Amino acid sequence: MFTQEEAQDLTGATAYDQAGQKIGQVATVYRDEATGQPEWLTVRTGLFGMKETFVPLALARVRGKREVELATDKDTITLAPKIDPDGELSLAEQDRLFSYYDLGYAAWTSLTGPAETSGQTAAGAYEAPGAPGDDTPGPATDDAMTRSEERMRVGTATEETGRVRLRKYIVTETVQQSVPVSHEEVRVEREPITAADIGQAMPGPEISEEEHEVTLHAERPVVATETVPVERVRLAKDRVAGEETVTGEVRKEQIETETEGDTGTLG
Repeated sequence: MFTQEEAQDLTGATAYDQAGQKIGQVATVYRDEATGQPEWLTVRTGLFGMKETFVPLALARVRGKREVELATDKDTITLAPKIDPDGELSLAEQDRLFSYYDLGYAAWTSLTGPAETSGQTAAGAYEAPGAPGDDTPGPATDDAMTRSEERMRVGTATEETGRVRLRKYIVTETVQQSVPVSHEEVRVEREPITAADIGQAMPGPEISEEEHEVTLHAERPVVATETVPVERVRLAKDRVAGEETVTGEVRKEQIETETEGDTGTLG
């Protein structure tokens, strides 16, 4: 069980799960309003540490300088019920957390120590009253107060915006191409018989009937196809840089003076 001083030192410590995986940073420690004992802590989780998740302090142990180990896994913590860290943890909110972490109130008090009052009480954000520099009036505080303000932290997260794929399909188109062709035609040639070749011209009977046949040829176009590779196509990604303006709300504290009676001139 942590003392109030030990619990105060947890604020700002780096939180790890039982496997040594970093979860986030401890933001606030909550104490039981009746007993004053610290019972819960919140861990900043999420991409920019903008969310706070409640974890039972009974699951925490200091493992090193400014480091705390939580006796559960990271998913259990990040998926815990989302409760607004508004400085107070109601009884209903505590019941939700008890149920989620599988801790009944009896088991809880056995882990955190005996309760000084009977029954369950609400929890509030832990503050060490009267510590120097705190904005709490009293003899132990100093003469100054701290003004704080929220700062907006902006970053980027990569998300899927769409997909592009290559798809190959077949189309048919008509192609015209000229090709030279030739064919044979018959013509009649006549030549006179001379005394030199008369013997060759009269080898047979003097008068007869006879036939001679000539075969003609012609070329015709023949179409065939062949597949040849023509190009390679692939998808490539280019990163295009630009700027976007984001808008958020931040809070800041203002300090003003109040006077009673004659206090003289204020500088």
